[in-house]
Amino acid sequence: MIGFLIVGILVLIGVIAVQIGKVTDLAGKIRGEEEVQRRSNDRSAVWMVIFMVVFLVFCVVSAWYYKDAMLGYGPHISASAHGGTLDSLFNVTLLATVPVFILTHILTFWYAYKYRDQPGKKATFFSHSNKLEIIWTGIPAIVMTILVVQGLIAWNDIMFDVDPEEDYIEIEATGSQFLWEIRYPGADNKLGTKNFKLINPANNPLGQDWSDVKNIDDVHVSGEFLLPVNQKVRVRITAKDVLHNFDLPHFRLKMDAIPGLPTYFVFTPTVTTEEYRNNLKDYPEYQVPYDDTEPDGPQRWEMFNYELACAELCGKGHYSMRRVLRIVSEEEYNKWLKEQSSYYMTNIRNTDDDPFKGNLLPIEAEERAKDLGLEVQKAITADDFERSIRLTNLFFDTGSATLKEDSNYELDNIADILSRNVGVNIEISGHTDNTGDSGSNDILSSQRAKNVVSYLVNKGISATRLTDAGYGQNRPLDTNETSEGRQNNRRIEMRITSNNKI
Repeated sequence: MIGFLIVGILVLIGVIAVQIGKVTDLAGKIRGEEEVQRRSNDRSAVWMVIFMVVFLVFCVVSAWYYKDAMLGYGPHISASAHGGTLDSLFNVTLLATVPVFILTHILTFWYAYKYRDQPGKKATFFSHSNKLEIIWTGIPAIVMTILVVQGLIAWNDIMFDVDPEEDYIEIEATGSQFLWEIRYPGADNKLGTKNFKLINPANNPLGQDWSDVKNIDDVHVSGEFLLPVNQKVRVRITAKDVLHNFDLPHFRLKMDAIPGLPTYFVFTPTVTTEEYRNNLKDYPEYQVPYDDTEPDGPQRWEMFNYELACAELCGKGHYSMRRVLRIVSEEEYNKWLKEQSSYYMTNIRNTDDDPFKGNLLPIEAEERAKDLGLEVQKAITADDFERSIRLTNLFFDTGSATLKEDSNYELDNIADILSRNVGVNIEISGHTDNTGDSGSNDILSSQRAKNVVSYLVNKGISATRLTDAGYGQNRPLDTNETSEGRQNNRRIEMRITSNNKI
């Protein structure tokens, strides 16, 4: 229906134009062609002057009206260290071009009015003027040179890469239809390698190479993501499908995300989210309800957030690529980052896609060392019943008392703890499930406990501080009716027998 209406309107306009032409021809025949032409020129000249005035007023008024929201003035000053340089360059460019823009339009339309065709007047023709050539070539050349030199200086200051030795945070933003996937490095502060051939939407959306140990502690962040204030950040920017654009307008940061061609941007946030909100609350336009349907709800300034957007029209779902970035103190950032879980540890570890399946990783050994230390300190001060600690990272082959090499991490941790707590004496006890002969289980559990004690003695722990016991299947923790229960019953425990403080 709308299409037919539009076609009808266009046909009507065409008919009107034809009729106007016929009326003009008829008027020309009645009054004479020259008189009609003169009146037409006068009308056109007047309308061009009117258009000039309306157009320039519209440009100036709209620019002033939207200067805070779109041009970075008012409350929306830059929130990054480099943003001030870009804003200054923009202001200089604006100062150089706006007068030329206004003057050119005024002269263009004024000349169209002043020098319209009039009876008895004839234009003066001259073919060349060295003075004019110098003026309109030299002045723009000088202005352009100043702008280009300032631009190059700003480019070199802003588009530098980080020195590997300096203190910075590197994160990665990968654009795809229709989301930004944000990846943080773990404790090693290094992002692992990727290979697009390894991308699997089910369990490897970024194509990380799990054989690279740098990937083990990398974190995928969903929802809002955080960065610390006054900390240099290097953003590694890439895309998986089509061209995207990484845009953080409040930080004057904008960079294409190109499939197969990683780019980067280095910036330093200087204003936290809370500081920016407090700045906005001084402006009347932000002292209104955020939601018109909730007049008593939070105001606009209270709901402000930095936003990551895609500045390319990447498809129908383009709008959904919005992500919230929160700039916080270094303490809050570190606390938040510690709460994030490694993608590998939560989704890949000990699955068929894990190249380290069945092996103890250094990161796991470090975590276990911390946990074991806390458990021992707790057991030292606990009552007798709670003084036993299950040693979860001691490994034996089925039916064997020989310690596997992966057990060395746990044993070394125990030796280190005993070396630092010289007054602590312990008992190492072995336990089995009820599979097989009871007597054989007693022997096996005793041999395993003795081998643990022997390892600790070889590490310098006095044998007088260590005892061993084999309880076989006599002290189960769980049922022996299920495989999971039997696994829980097969264990080595360490019990604090005394704590003689020195």
